[in-house]
Amino acid sequence: MTRTSTPAPAPAPGAWEELVTAALLGTERRTPPGVAPGPQAPAALLDAAAVETVRRRAGLRPARAARRPEPAPEDPRPALPAAAARRLAMLLADRPGTAGGGRRGTAPDLMELLPQWLAMANAHGFAAPPQALPALLDAARGRTDLRPAALRFAGPRALWLAWLNPDWRFALRAAPGGDAALPRPEETDRVQRLWQEGLFAERVALLAAIRAQDPAAARELLADTWPAERAEDRLMFLDSLRTGLGPDDEPFLEQALADRSRNVRATAAELLSALPGSALAGRMAVRAAACVAVDHTGDGPRLVVEAPHECDASMERDGVIAKAPMGRGERSWWLGQLVEAASLATWPARLGGRTPREILALPVADDWRSELHAAWCRAAVRQRDAEWSRALLGTPSSPEAGGPGAVSLAERAKLLSTLSAEERAEWVAGFIAAHGLSEAFQLLGVCAVPWAPPLGRAVVDALNIARDAGSYPWSFSGVMGLAERCLDPSEASRLDALVAAPEEAEDASPGAGGYWAEAFQRLVTTLRLRAAMAEELSQGPAGAPSPKGT
Repeated sequence: MTRTSTPAPAPAPGAWEELVTAALLGTERRTPPGVAPGPQAPAALLDAAAVETVRRRAGLRPARAARRPEPAPEDPRPALPAAAARRLAMLLADRPGTAGGGRRGTAPDLMELLPQWLAMANAHGFAAPPQALPALLDAARGRTDLRPAALRFAGPRALWLAWLNPDWRFALRAAPGGDAALPRPEETDRVQRLWQEGLFAERVALLAAIRAQDPAAARELLADTWPAERAEDRLMFLDSLRTGLGPDDEPFLEQALADRSRNVRATAAELLSALPGSALAGRMAVRAAACVAVDHTGDGPRLVVEAPHECDASMERDGVIAKAPMGRGERSWWLGQLVEAASLATWPARLGGRTPREILALPVADDWRSELHAAWCRAAVRQRDAEWSRALLGTPSSPEAGGPGAVSLAERAKLLSTLSAEERAEWVAGFIAAHGLSEAFQLLGVCAVPWAPPLGRAVVDALNIARDAGSYPWSFSGVMGLAERCLDPSEASRLDALVAAPEEAEDASPGAGGYWAEAFQRLVTTLRLRAAMAEELSQGPAGAPSPKGT
């Protein structure tokens, strides 16, 4: 007799959770769906769990039979070295709170090392192992900061999977098509087809990719369909012009100043003001210069400010927002926007040929100093003007450690971002040497990784001083976590002397020395793990050196 088998029914939503609950309670107390009660229930439960495990690992949600999907596209990139593939599996298997994520113990926090591993793997141009894609997509789903690097590493196969599993549809929105699938600027037919027919997220990715390679081609692509785009789409597309922004973009951006959307107009004005030679920057400079002058009638020169008395239609067209936020005066609000958007080259000529440092050293009448200097801070960041940024930052060892215009740590961090990586590291190292680590966390976040030797030494020395002070390390856990990810791995040998628990002074917090030793041990272990990660990725698939550098 011929025996026919019927396909297993698709599990109901939450089937896995039902199986887990039944396993925890026992089949005598709870029988899972589709399993008959009785002595065979435990075996049937295990069989059902095995089937569901296979379904989950396959990365495909069960559904009614349908036409088979097209095969996944090939990924032409070289395969990961075997040791690096094993390391990736370890990193993806870690979960927050299972290792050092709670800031206790000596084990490295593997999930915090995953972004760095992905960055190195992408720099080498390796392809993700197919079997790692489900776990990689799950990790990216839970952490938005991982998505750009994870999706770039995952390549076109991840997007193929994303069409099959709704849990991973974020991949289609975040990086549709992937770098490997997007057409190149010279593939005009493919570019036009995707631009005209693609989903919105696909078009955003296409525009960004072309802008990075050929700014003019991306601008022309956008200009062709600009009038027909929705306002919210125009805003997103316009934002892509930040990449490679240059004088050739000015005519298009000037047209966008007349857009019917206020947000689009404001973004166009911001981009134009980042071009010091633009007509808008010139118009703003004329308005701003009329508000600030040098007064020589007192004991010495000082700056006097006469803020605008109205916000006319031409100012609004150039991006000035007329309505002030709650708690701000209208005139100071308008003044700040004018100074922020004016070319910084205006001020030496307007204010007696003085350098930025000399201008910032002048007293400002009638309590306008904070407003004026804060606007110059924003202008220096927007225009990427290193000379003004240096003047606004001042010396790191000054009593206020912020210079005349950096009124907050956030502004200092933004000003530092306009300087070279070497200069940033040197300034922050000086800040830490003078003021310790209590305010340095935000500043460390803008320094290039791995930290330059002077900065790394300053951080380690400050941590050592904090340890010797006898307090608990909890208040420095953020800096310690940054050090684990950002210190040069070559610093590990210099830290070996700090892993032993020091003798505790009488006034020290009980047990603080042991906690510090634990933290330094975790730091050393993490640095050595990062060195091993880099070494594993530097080998080719067969053990030969990779043609790409680290």
